[in-house]
Formats: sequence, C-alpha cells, structure tokens
Amino acid sequence: MNENEVTVTRLSELGDGEMKQISVDGVEVLLARINGECFAVGAHCTHYGAPLVEGALVGDRIICPWHHACFNAKNGELLEPPALDALPSFPLKIDGDEILITLSDDSSDRGNPAMAERDQGVDDRTFAIIGAGAAGYSAAQALREFKFQGRIVMISREDRSPYDRPNLSKDYLQGHAEPEWMRLRSDDFFKQHEIEMLRPKEVERVDASSKCIEFADGTRLVYDCLLVASGSSPRRLDLPDSDLENILVLRDFDQADELIKRCETAKRVVVVGASFIAMEAAASLRQRGLEVTVVAPDRLPFERVLGDEIGGMFKALQEGHGVEFRLESSIQGFEQSGEKVDVLLGSGERLAAELVLLGIGVVPETGFLSGVEIHQDGSVIADEFLCAGEDIYVAGDIATLPDSRSSELIRIEHWRFAMQQGRTAAFNMAHGDKKAFKAIPFFWTTQFDATLNYVGHTRQWDRILIDGDIDAQEFLAFYFEHDQVKAVAGMGRDRALAIAEEVMRCEPVASYEMFGEALNA
Repeated sequence: MNENEVTVTRLSELGDGEMKQISVDGVEVLLARINGECFAVGAHCTHYGAPLVEGALVGDRIICPWHHACFNAKNGELLEPPALDALPSFPLKIDGDEILITLSDDSSDRGNPAMAERDQGVDDRTFAIIGAGAAGYSAAQALREFKFQGRIVMISREDRSPYDRPNLSKDYLQGHAEPEWMRLRSDDFFKQHEIEMLRPKEVERVDASSKCIEFADGTRLVYDCLLVASGSSPRRLDLPDSDLENILVLRDFDQADELIKRCETAKRVVVVGASFIAMEAAASLRQRGLEVTVVAPDRLPFERVLGDEIGGMFKALQEGHGVEFRLESSIQGFEQSGEKVDVLLGSGERLAAELVLLGIGVVPETGFLSGVEIHQDGSVIADEFLCAGEDIYVAGDIATLPDSRSSELIRIEHWRFAMQQGRTAAFNMAHGDKKAFKAIPFFWTTQFDATLNYVGHTRQWDRILIDGDIDAQEFLAFYFEHDQVKAVAGMGRDRALAIAEEVMRCEPVASYEMFGEALNA
C-alpha cells in the first residue's frame, strides 16, 4: 500500500469550529477544527452521499444536512443512523501554518464499523430479533459493534434482505431506483458477520416464560434475549367491496412491485388518506403520468402535524403538479365496474379509477406476543431502556415508551427513530447495562422536488412561529407548548435543522432563545 502526504490548506484559513471540504487526488476530504485541533474525515455522508460541509459541526459531532446521520469529527465514528457506515479518517499533522494529511492508494469513501466476530466459546447465548426492518437490522449490526460474540438470529416474514423502506413511496415507486440499490446490505455482509437470517418465517407465538419463539411452520427457536421489532401493517377499510383486487396498500417491497405493475395499464388512481405515505405516493404516481385524486377527511394535508400554512403549501404544491383533492370527504364504499373501481364518496360523488391506494395509517404487529403490557393501540409499552419484560426489548413501530423530554408515553413511526431505538436496545442487550433511550425524533418527506425536515415531537402546540417564507419553501417553523419549543420543521434550511436537533439533544427544556444560532445558519 502506497501512502502520500499532501499539504491541503493553511491552518490560518480554517477557523475554530469550522469545516472545510477539499479535494485531494480525487478523494473528497472534510477538515474540522475543534478547540484548536484539526481532524480529517470523509466529506460525504455514508447514507446518501450528502456533503457534510453543508451540515453542522456541534462540539465534535458532525450532523448530516439531509437525514441527520451523525459522525464523530475526530475519528469518523458513526454516532447516529440512518447511515450504516463510519466515515474514513485520515492521518493529519500541522507543520507551521500548513495542514498535511496522508492518503493511501486504497482510500475509501467510507469506514467499516468495527464489529466483533462470533465466538461460541466466549459467549454461547442466542439473541433473536423478530423483524428485519429499520429497527431489527440496526440492532443486528449494532450487537456486533457493541462486541456481542454470541449467536444472532434475525427473523423476517419477507424473503428479502433488509431494504430502504422509506424509498418505496419515493424513488422506487417513481421508477428511479433499482431493487438492488434498495438493499441496506449484501447477503455477504450477513455471512461475514455471522448474522443468521430466517426468511420467510412467520412468528405464531412468543412464550416469554420459556423464552421460546414458535413459528407457523411448527418449528421453534429458544432465545436468551429477544428484540421484538415486528413493525406494523397497513390499515384497511371495513367498507363494502373494500377487498377488491385493485384496492392496494403500500408497506413492503411486494406491495410496491404490485402497484408498479398495475401502473403499467392504469390511467387513474384514487389515493385514500393524506398521510405522509399517501401524499408521497400521490406525488410519485403523478410523476409516473397517472391522473391522481386524493380523498381524505382532513381539511388540509398534515394539518394536525404541521399546521394550516404548511399543510396548505403542500396541497398547493401537489395541485401545481396536477394532483386533485377531495378533502373533508368520507368514503362510503366501492363498486367494481368492469376493470375499474368506483369510489363512492359521502357527498354522492363517484370517482372512477383503475387503482385505489389506501394510505390511512398502520397497525402494530403484536398479536403473537404475550407476557408484555399492550397499549390500547396494539403497541407494546416499554420503559426508558426499551425493555418490555424479562429479557424482552422492543423497538420501532410497535414501541411505546416515555419521551425523554416530557416523560409522556409516545409511539413514533419514523424510519430513523426506529434505527436509533434498535441501536439502544442492542446496547442494553449486549452489555446488560441500562442506557436510557434519549434520541430526538427526526423525519423527512419528499414530494416532487420539495423536501421538508422535522425534528422533535409534539401532539399539540399553543402557537407556531415562522421564520422565513413558507410559500418560497425557505423557512423554519417552531412549535411551542407552554413557551417551550417542542419541534422545529423546515425547508431550505438544512444546516439550521441540524443545529436545532443538537439544541434539543443537549437541552431537554428548550426555549426559543436557545435556537439563535439555527436562525442565523
């Protein structure tokens, strides 16, 4: 391996607390100066390749501007998903006013996470993970990162490796992403790190007293510790003819493929619901050239989550691209009409379409569980350590747990939040320690060419303060409850949103004044 020491910039040109991206022999490097010391790591997020220089450097943490993966600026270590790999780190030295880094001829754009090897002689325990989505996969990788050397068994009802579920309603549905690109890891990765995959495998029952998982095919698996990350299933409508074959849902890969197949001969689609999945799918289907009508009981999309102004902006955005709406509308049923289906509205109107897509929420998949406390919504109630019973942990869509900022019970159905929970659950499983889950919720939605990011959580707010211009899609929206900022949404202010998340992480009770740096970002 050949190494090359290169002068990249002057120390006087890099201020304390600043980042700078440079290109050296075709390698993109990010320099950071922290308390007088300089460090060099990879310049692009290992999730989707975002330029980290456009994100935020807070202390020694680099926050990605797009989806808020977080890395240690000193060594590139992965701190927060949705990235799965660390950043490469480059040796650096200072010579007078010159900053020099050392590159090798095998320099990569990512650093592999340090993972333990399985050794039954050291640890003969079996850790089982039910679910291979965001939380389940994240936990499996993290167990090896956290030096667990026992047996890991990940159980999936789908006959696929873990994949990027958020893109089902975005790039994949639009036809801009190939199936192979959607995979989080290759099968070789699981073999290399001895993470067993049981797929497709349907769990019928978990016997907590005997620590046994019983499968629908009659087989069993005895575990020492269990993570339940079984996710959720799309809600269906209990209405006349709601089981027609051209009424679809979108949650998994097979459902996405079926929808795409039917789009080849369809011209019109009715999307039922104004959820994030529904609105993203509406945008994607419109981009495929279909005529799209959204039917929902809401007065505006996202009104209860984001408020009137932002909801109105998204409605106008969709309408500007040709999507039609029937809001404040109810559905009375469906009728087959040849190859088409008529959607019957409460107003008496009939909407004819070749396809109907339901996007009306999800139901936690917990029917196979016993010996744990079940919430009225079907989720599992856990403590702040994600523990729901003796040697049973939960993560993802099925997890209801205390909010680290307010102590109220919350359940949040976000991809990144599920990954964060998976990592914390894995830490507690691997070490037997009690590490409380304190991550700040974050989600994003992309519709047409517009992306909104949201950090924090609140079910209700007293007022919303807007900094910027919503119609121009360049703003921050602060959601207040009792004079405290509980959440911040934004468009066109990526660095500010990254800083806002760090403010919330460091300050459980955050006042508006604490976000001054974000406002000026």
